[in-house]
Amino acid sequence: MIRILIADDHLVVREGLQLILSMEEDMAVVGEAADGETAVRLAGELQPDVVLMDLRMPGMGGMEAIDRILAEWPDMAIVILTTYNEDDLMLRGLQAGARGFLLKDTGRQTLFHTIRAAARGETLMQPEILLRVLAHTRAGNQTSAPALPPRQDGGLTEREMEVLTAVARGDRNKEIALALGVTERTVKAHLTNVYDKLGVDSRAGAVSTAIQRGILAR
Repeated sequence: MIRILIADDHLVVREGLQLILSMEEDMAVVGEAADGETAVRLAGELQPDVVLMDLRMPGMGGMEAIDRILAEWPDMAIVILTTYNEDDLMLRGLQAGARGFLLKDTGRQTLFHTIRAAARGETLMQPEILLRVLAHTRAGNQTSAPALPPRQDGGLTEREMEVLTAVARGDRNKEIALALGVTERTVKAHLTNVYDKLGVDSRAGAVSTAIQRGILAR
């Protein structure tokens, strides 16, 4: 059973998600929060598998709540609930360690797939969201061009790039292995190498860092 905490300041959103998720046999909503402070407290008390986190809430917002939750419970999966005008916050959420994003008008099957992927420790990003984050990053690089930290690893291999690109599409390890003609264990080994070279510890972190450095934007 995937235990879910919903954090959103709109009652209708929380009730709608509660109703939809209650239809799935492997999912249970264990708590609701209308602000970030309550979300952090309930995350500690309830220890959910997945937190659905709105970014804009009164008082403590979603970003600060994400930072606090992952500082205390780094393995807790957080999926951000987002709208169409929050590209900058979406990128910050990836950098903070969120495992996925959901547009608030997404279909229920995408909702289920994203939650299950997050519970497995995987990242599932909707293609339209990935394209927006990439576009936002390119625009930011053109205007500010911030200095990037030096890379210690000498770069990713071609196969590691293939795996990283597939991860950014939201493909599962099994799907990546099938597409590349290798075993899932080999895919996991490549992912470990990617994490080490990029200095991250998650699929979302790898995608975020690769976007930031222009690796996926080339």
